[in-house]
Amino acid sequence: MSTTQSPRSRVLTAAFLIQVVVIGMMFGYGVFFKVLEDELGWSRTLLSSASSLSILVMGFFAMVAGQLSDRFGPRWVLTATGLTTGIGYFLMSSMTAPWQLLVCYGLLVGLGFATHDVVTLSTVASWFPQRRGLVTGIVKAGSGCGQILVPLVVTWLLANGGWRNAFAVLGIMAGVLLIVLAQLMRGQSEPASKKLDLSKENDTSIAGMSFKHARKDRMLWTFCAIQFCFIPSLMTIPLHIVAHATDLGMTRQLAALILSTLGAASIIGRLVVGHLVDRFGARRILCTCLWALLVSLLMLRFNSAPLWLFPAALIYGAAHGGLFTAVSPSVAEYFGMKSHGAIFGTVLFFGTLSGTAGPVIAGMLFDRFQSYDTAFTILAVLAVTGLLLASSLPRKSLTTAAL
Repeated sequence: MSTTQSPRSRVLTAAFLIQVVVIGMMFGYGVFFKVLEDELGWSRTLLSSASSLSILVMGFFAMVAGQLSDRFGPRWVLTATGLTTGIGYFLMSSMTAPWQLLVCYGLLVGLGFATHDVVTLSTVASWFPQRRGLVTGIVKAGSGCGQILVPLVVTWLLANGGWRNAFAVLGIMAGVLLIVLAQLMRGQSEPASKKLDLSKENDTSIAGMSFKHARKDRMLWTFCAIQFCFIPSLMTIPLHIVAHATDLGMTRQLAALILSTLGAASIIGRLVVGHLVDRFGARRILCTCLWALLVSLLMLRFNSAPLWLFPAALIYGAAHGGLFTAVSPSVAEYFGMKSHGAIFGTVLFFGTLSGTAGPVIAGMLFDRFQSYDTAFTILAVLAVTGLLLASSLPRKSLTTAAL
């Protein structure tokens, strides 16, 4: 038993900490907005564009990374992307021109972020077949911890060393941590030897649809469309909420606390949804999370009092964490584990297509109207569309017999 528990524990711990680092760094970027805007004169459209480019790169490479992890295992994939994350953040410490921001954050950091969900969650799902939802929730709780801790660290670094020093310190810390943690990750079906297994796609001992068959199934494209509808909110709100709070009169420190409040609520959402998706299934949980997302967006749209941002952040955070947690076990429920990484990566890619546009459009709308009201309205309409699509899913999962 000890020989089984030891690698399971290592994989679970490493996956949790990878989420802490990557999502924390992603959320921490939003804290730099006001500083870069004031010191370099860069618009929020430009700052959002860098984030949008990183999301697009992240989504595109997630499809590739999922297939590579399915075939060769997660370790070397996570090592490579951990290195690019650290290099990208470190190089941002010396940037002076907008194109450098787009290259460092948009391309390098985007590439580094690509594996944090598709590789870690698929790996964890292979180790815990009976409790995929719960364990996914535990791993994704690491994202919430990152959302709480890293923005506070960034705020402290900005106050004590400036933004250039902050980027350099974050780059070194993130690169080292992610590379070390990558060495602890190994898939359940990965061979004990170091030889690469090229035959997993044809392995009939692993239950579920092959990627080839899944591409012909309507359910895959329904999941892709649902992801397309809710990811813009999940990318836009964390990136802009600090700036929105300061626009309403909050101090930078109190605005950063809103981001941490969002992160705390997301931890609860991830753990609760992780447990419930095992019990009630994907369809019901996805619909519940989308309802919560819609309520939070309406609160942001129709309330301008600064303190109202805290209850809105609590509801949004729970929906945010729940939606990110529900997708991986939902893919396993409907398609099985044969090509989980490739299918999950495809679903994530469609989310990033819209997620890429969300932050930059929100920035453009703010630059034009000096308000986020129009952006919140658009996000609410997308949430309603996603809710209708989730309601169309069958109540019972498709067969996961090997095809």
